[in-house]
Amino acid sequence: MPATFSRRRLEWLLLLLCISLSGGSPTGPDPTTQDLKQPSKETMSNGSFVQSEILLPGASGTPLERIITLANATTVELSCKLDTNSHLKSPQVTWKRGNETISHTSKTESSWSIRLAVVDNSKMGSYSCILKGEEEISGVFHLQVPKIEARGKFVISYERDAAVLLCKSGATPMAWTWYMISGSKQIVINASLQADKYLIDRVSANVTHLRILKITKEDAGVYCCEATFELGKATLEIELKVLSIMAPLKPFLAVVAEVVILLTTIILYEVYSKRKEKCTGEKPFNQIEQLESGESSSSTHGKI
Repeated sequence: MPATFSRRRLEWLLLLLCISLSGGSPTGPDPTTQDLKQPSKETMSNGSFVQSEILLPGASGTPLERIITLANATTVELSCKLDTNSHLKSPQVTWKRGNETISHTSKTESSWSIRLAVVDNSKMGSYSCILKGEEEISGVFHLQVPKIEARGKFVISYERDAAVLLCKSGATPMAWTWYMISGSKQIVINASLQADKYLIDRVSANVTHLRILKITKEDAGVYCCEATFELGKATLEIELKVLSIMAPLKPFLAVVAEVVILLTTIILYEVYSKRKEKCTGEKPFNQIEQLESGESSSSTHGKI
């Protein structure tokens, strides 16, 4: 029975070990991207003239918004048009750039427009049209340079390995620049002067890679890619997390340690069981020998 019990325990133990190992090493946390409330529509500049219109409803509420992405100098016409079913009649219309009031350049019975020559960054920003009457409704246009995208907000790599940080833009920038952020300072990464550590590869016109070689713990931190356009700059931060080369082995070593403890416990239990069985088997035998020896001596005395 003890041997059978031991074999069954070993079978269960091996089964648990297989299940633990089949789970694999845990993966790192998925890159978490914060959900942002985006304006309703977006217009991308693809020529020397951009026209964008917001159709305003007849009731007040949250301002309607629209993003206009501009990479190069262009002329922009922004229009706010009142819905034909609106009960707002002859409203007072005001255009603003930020908090500064500006005048509209053209109007019709239900539409008001401004035209802008966007030749530098000073013309970028938010423009709003505000219609006041029995109630107030408004629309907002956001003029901005193309945004930069990445695979995630952070990258995980291991010591002595290489890490690749990627940035991609929806338009072609004039130049790409990589920084490492140290406190409040941005340290420019010069790959030509640090060729044994960094490699910057412009994969295509709107994609750039930063390859960091022979990673150490000191390389962990926040990196920034910057795209320079004719109308401004766009930046994106990516965090590099560096793990020890022992990190992937920790779950496996933990399972192995548990198995060793269980095997040791089982072996000690078997040794103890066998010793106990041996001891309990010898006592009756000794008592029988003593009884037999006593009877033989009694019979001998009787004969004498």
